[in-house]
Amino acid sequence: MSPRVIIVGAPGSGKSTVGPLIADRLGVAFRDTDADVEATAGMTISELFVEKGEPYFRDLEAKAVRTAVATHDGVLSLGGGAIMRADTRQVLAGQHVAYLEVNLAEAARRAGLSTARPLLLGNVRGQLGQLLDQRRPLYEQVATITVSTVDRTPEEVADLIVKELPA
Repeated sequence: MSPRVIIVGAPGSGKSTVGPLIADRLGVAFRDTDADVEATAGMTISELFVEKGEPYFRDLEAKAVRTAVATHDGVLSLGGGAIMRADTRQVLAGQHVAYLEVNLAEAARRAGLSTARPLLLGNVRGQLGQLLDQRRPLYEQVATITVSTVDRTPEEVADLIVKELPA
């Protein structure tokens, strides 16, 4: 068993919006590893960062990704930083992975000042720019499908991804 498609991208790229739309079109379930981590930990990601630290969160996240890839056959959305770990990128090898590409201006507009995004607290635009620069090559490395979300509706993005998936 493996997911029909795994969605990756930066904060504000639209993973949480586009993923359920794709699942709807395919008639399968949607799953988000961020929600899995929160359920396992019994606290929000922001709380995890504050109380346990980012390394602890990343360990939980890597385990959540491994479990979901092995057990979920629908649409799977990963947290924006999940691809930072080499072992997670290995788990994604051979999977259908859709990278939702977004530019800095659009990502900053969408992500805003969300306290649910602990790595973006403070200078949102500056932090997001650094994340995009650091992560873009890794998103591109794992992606089998890349779709720009800029100037496209979530429905258009979902349709483009579904068209690229094998039947």
